[in-house]
Amino acid sequence: MSTLAVIRKNPGHAAGPAIASHPCFDPKARARWARVHLPVAPGCNVSCNFCDRRFDCTNESRPGVTSVVLSPWQAAAYLDGLMQRRQDVAVVGIAGPGDPMANPDATLETLRLVRARHPDLLLCLASNGLALVEHVAELQRLHLSHLTITINTLDPATGARIYAWVRDGERVLRGEAGAALLLQRQLAALEALRGTGIIIKVNSILIPGFNDDQIPDIAAEVKFRGAHLFNCVPLIPAPRTPFARLPAPDSAMVARARAGAAAHLPLMEHCSRCRADACGLLNEGTAEASLSALRAAAALTPLAAPAARVHIAVATREGLLINGHLGEAESFAVFAPEGRGFRFVENRPAPPAGGGVERWRDLAAGLDDCKAVLVAGVGPIPRRTLESSGLRVVEAEGLIEDALEPLFRDAPLPASMVRRFEGCGNGCAGTGQGCG
Repeated sequence: MSTLAVIRKNPGHAAGPAIASHPCFDPKARARWARVHLPVAPGCNVSCNFCDRRFDCTNESRPGVTSVVLSPWQAAAYLDGLMQRRQDVAVVGIAGPGDPMANPDATLETLRLVRARHPDLLLCLASNGLALVEHVAELQRLHLSHLTITINTLDPATGARIYAWVRDGERVLRGEAGAALLLQRQLAALEALRGTGIIIKVNSILIPGFNDDQIPDIAAEVKFRGAHLFNCVPLIPAPRTPFARLPAPDSAMVARARAGAAAHLPLMEHCSRCRADACGLLNEGTAEASLSALRAAAALTPLAAPAARVHIAVATREGLLINGHLGEAESFAVFAPEGRGFRFVENRPAPPAGGGVERWRDLAAGLDDCKAVLVAGVGPIPRRTLESSGLRVVEAEGLIEDALEPLFRDAPLPASMVRRFEGCGNGCAGTGQGCG
């Protein structure tokens, strides 16, 4: 059975859309399911001679183009609004405008926010592979379902003509040395991804006179390394780039290259060569409504953001008392201010137990609209992790309503509710991880 025929649920999220809901990986999904790219990764660690990220035209659709760059919380706010307007979004991807793993903090924080706020969505990433290996474990933990790596040649001499430079940390390499390092990291990333359950697509930009005779060999090699799908992408000669005057591949060249690759891997042949801020069905183009929403999100300030911290979460067993230890809570009751009082909003699930400090980072992301969390007990490590994200942790006992009234007014708790607890790891045999 081919990869495109495999239907399975997003691991760890049984209610999520099927893997085959990804419109780029399954042609049957492209007319039904939409994708959205969140442009949170402006920097790049490889300079490709065909790429120009300086230009944005709303009628232009090619990788590297975006109208705005968003911070992780702006991207989360933009996605929240999009999910209210559309019911067909199945996939959230990060594809630039630079390389996601050249911007790992912004990329991973965005994925954490999306996973916490919209756990049913598929997560997708597109990278050149240079800095990918060190993040594979975290991507797997976040249940990333699809990943694309662009590999344009297996020959460092050819790579030296395709790439102007490769930056590895503070080290900049040019020529064959840079191309060889990039290839080494790309193949290592494929090996690291093997067995993770992440579906891997390899893109190759078809460049006349450079790699047009190498595409079948690339497909054979990446299949051997564990790739599931191959996409031969014809070059778009972009103005103001070293390859601006190269001819675009003609249909015969594209057909030959794809036929050679198809002998080794299933092909994606419906690629739209999407922008870094693409939104909607693959055939929709760039809608003005999406661009307006993007620009509005980019203009948000922390105080104006929809995710401003106005709620309070409570660890409670029955919804009446503050009686849940942070590490034992399976969910949190979330309350919002209303008039001179407050109202119950929802029960919000906690991340599953285990995972150490990453669990508390996920919880912080899931409660990023809360200014405080009320608990009956908390360990020092989860407290520090939550409070470093801007979430106040309040240890208390008693009725929930007696605590919410002063906390929503930013007043102190009644003295009778305040207790000093032995933190997990201080008076027990634990490790300070919050018993989680």
